[in-house]
Amino acid sequence: MAPGPGVSAWANWRLNMPVLAQRGFRCLAPDMMGFGYTDAPEGLNFSLDGWVDHLSGFTTALGLEKFSIVGNSFGGALALAYAIRHPKQIEKIVLMGAVGVDFPITKGLDLVWGYEASIENMRELLGVFAYDTSFVNDDLAEMRHRATLREGVMEKFSAMFPAPRQESVRMMASSEDAIARIEAPALIVHGREDQVIPVENSRRFFELMPNSELHLFRNCGHWTQIEKTDRFNDLLSAFLR
Repeated sequence: MAPGPGVSAWANWRLNMPVLAQRGFRCLAPDMMGFGYTDAPEGLNFSLDGWVDHLSGFTTALGLEKFSIVGNSFGGALALAYAIRHPKQIEKIVLMGAVGVDFPITKGLDLVWGYEASIENMRELLGVFAYDTSFVNDDLAEMRHRATLREGVMEKFSAMFPAPRQESVRMMASSEDAIARIEAPALIVHGREDQVIPVENSRRFFELMPNSELHLFRNCGHWTQIEKTDRFNDLLSAFLR
């Protein structure tokens, strides 16, 4: 779960899911409503509770009684909120560059949530996500840009995080008392050079969550699972076993 303009769950996790599957894990990556290839009802009021309800419907439909949950960025806030509301279902929780506490919105996040569709803006946005610019190329920008041009995509994305976008940061935050009550083992991962979500968020989660461990990567931006693929896959595999 790691939505942004033009992204899908598969696009974000394509370098990780096949490896984890080969190592014996069952991997499910839903596009949350309004993102990727999952539509959203007309006039829907997007909210953290709404996305939690959507995820709950997904897990119920698949008969998932106990599972581990992995969330990047927006998905991290959703993973936290889900663990708070459905603690008995969560085996372990992984947070990567996660939203989920209140913080002053960064220039990078404001750029993501305020995105206006153009190939130039997409190239700029991808440069914000990645520390290593070798991961940013014209093919990726074109793929993500084309995805934003599908009917209704940008209208829904713009409706999710309207200005002033600091309010959206607060909307996605869970109370610190509730986060501190999450008993499931937690792996917290962050790129030190993340321009989108401040690394202080992950340090705060680490202080709050009683069964947590924190891993920081140097020379890494918001895409830990992409920029540090091999190390991330090994770290995640070891943690989830």
